[in-house]
Amino acid sequence: MSGLLRLVPGAALLSAPAAAGNGPLDLTHSGVGLFALAIFALAYALVMAEEYLKLRKSKPVLVAAGIIWIAIGLVYTGQGQSELVQAGFLAFFISPVVDNLTTALLMCSVVLNVANGERRFINLACINIVVAANAGGAFSPFGDITTLMVWQAGKVPFQQFLLLFIPALLNFLVPATLMSLMVPRLVPAMPGEMVVPRRGAVVIVLLFVLTIVTAVACHHFLGLPPVLGMMMGLGYLQFFSFYLRKTQPVTLARARALYERTGDEARLLRLGSVVPFDVFNKIAKAEWDTLLFFYGVVMCVGGLGFMGYLALASHFLYDGGDPTLANVAIGLLSALIDNIPVMFAVLSMEPQMSTGQWLLVTLTTGVGGSLLSVGSAAGVALMGQARGMYTFVGHLKWLPAILLGYMVGIGAHLWLNSALF
Repeated sequence: MSGLLRLVPGAALLSAPAAAGNGPLDLTHSGVGLFALAIFALAYALVMAEEYLKLRKSKPVLVAAGIIWIAIGLVYTGQGQSELVQAGFLAFFISPVVDNLTTALLMCSVVLNVANGERRFINLACINIVVAANAGGAFSPFGDITTLMVWQAGKVPFQQFLLLFIPALLNFLVPATLMSLMVPRLVPAMPGEMVVPRRGAVVIVLLFVLTIVTAVACHHFLGLPPVLGMMMGLGYLQFFSFYLRKTQPVTLARARALYERTGDEARLLRLGSVVPFDVFNKIAKAEWDTLLFFYGVVMCVGGLGFMGYLALASHFLYDGGDPTLANVAIGLLSALIDNIPVMFAVLSMEPQMSTGQWLLVTLTTGVGGSLLSVGSAAGVALMGQARGMYTFVGHLKWLPAILLGYMVGIGAHLWLNSALF
């Protein structure tokens, strides 16, 4: 422990609290801080090389997270402030499931089913899905956690997020148009199986709409956090899941009797394979390498933020500079670092910006993660779902096209919504 503590320069650094990040000690210029940055960079390099090393991406980030927080713990324990680390540490464990991630996983399943193993098509399709999912999440308070954070902080009214629709659409259409020229001209085989919505499908869609209404009403009329309405929505779904499970035997018996009278044996066999809807069963099928990767990244970035690096970056970008350039740079930063802690750092600093600038940083942090496959939840999840066919290097080849869309979307926002600046 003493060896690590000697890396921290100056007793004054350890005795005077610094308003940087979540921790009272500013470790950004210390040996411990630089050591943490190096560990994080090494972990990300291993993640990017997953395609060649065949090393699951969750392994390096989890180890890096442990090393970073151990280093923080050693420093704070040496100063008798170990309890502070527990509260900074726990704050980064909360990582909500967002709508654009769900959309990306759903669309990837469709692509894998129709592509017949065509690697080139799958890679291009997954890139488009990532860009589209991130762009689509940028103009809705519920589309991404960063937009939800900005809305909850009161920086942008609910209805004004819709002003980002055209910029976000252009952000997707520019690279999509360029990539469409390279899509193999193949016709997917038509499935012979008739698709029938499962029992309760329509009600589940309506419950989703009710969840959104509840979240908006809680915040708008009662001043309560929107997360309360989202959690109530999970409760709606759980109750309906319970109803489906309890009533399924009777429903199946009646349906079998009906189908036996009509003589539709194929449909009867399909009905017999139906299992009760269970939320936790869906969660259990998640790609655990992807989930652990997110867990590790949030922990790593949380540790760097606790040391003060996120606040240092925010001050460097916003203090006395052009907020437009700063917000564009923040979006580029979110391609390397998870956009949640990046947006948290911006909100914590509370730069004095117009509504137009807050919309700009919402747009850039939302779509900036599309620049790299590891820059967003959607990209990382699809790397796990389409393993070996959608890769970091495959995504990187289309960086110029995605960057062009990024800049076109920003330009459209600056022009269309100039009255808000």
